[in-house]
Amino acid sequence: MDLKLAGKVALITGGSKGIGFRTALCLAEEGAKVVICARNEADLRDAAAYISERTGAEAFYIAADVASEADCERAVTETVKRYGRLDILVNNAGTAAAMPFEQARTELWRRDLDLKLFGAIHCSRYAIPHMRETGGGAIVNITTSSAKTPPASSLPSSVSRAAGLALTNAMSKDLAADNIRVNTVCIGMIRSDQIERIWKRDEPDMTWDEYARDPRHRIPLGRIGDTEEAARVIVFLASDAASYVTGTSVNVDGGSGASL
Repeated sequence: MDLKLAGKVALITGGSKGIGFRTALCLAEEGAKVVICARNEADLRDAAAYISERTGAEAFYIAADVASEADCERAVTETVKRYGRLDILVNNAGTAAAMPFEQARTELWRRDLDLKLFGAIHCSRYAIPHMRETGGGAIVNITTSSAKTPPASSLPSSVSRAAGLALTNAMSKDLAADNIRVNTVCIGMIRSDQIERIWKRDEPDMTWDEYARDPRHRIPLGRIGDTEEAARVIVFLASDAASYVTGTSVNVDGGSGASL
């Protein structure tokens, strides 16, 4: 299937590692021009070099903290300055922050909301005028399947992510007339630096394959997912192949989510 991404320009936040990096790589493989942003410039430089080496395409990077509105504006401005347009925004930046309600201090709540919710709000706010100028675009917000049915001790992350679901649904209705589609991908257990740290800490004698397939994870498909499996869904939603899809959420969690 031709996803018709050649020549499109995509900005991916949290793009130096994990799902964001794999999404940028997949977009570049489909012919898109990709811009990745994150806080660590060394990680960004390595990620951009790998994407360029693997695909033969230029990968541009911007060191930015999307918890800062000024950095969000700068990331969008520098992207458009370099490529003249912006067609795709993937709001992926975020870190794990999960604990019982009484342990979550106010500053942690503020940082989590600034990063995951307001980061998406600010990046989208500055991206939308450029998408409107070129006749449309796609925004994909990355949340978690647990945001739909938050478990105990999942704060503040589950609240920030649940707000992202509401943001997606409302934005999709406001922007539909401009042919700007807004969707969410809800992530479950996907191999990441954090999960690898837990594996090495808790089960150092297990291989990755043994740990990924451990039934204690209670994943119906029987294993932890790979970043490419998440990236493929994100790229699909960002592409013209999903031209009639907006305001929806897709679980990428191996069937472990408790709701559709």
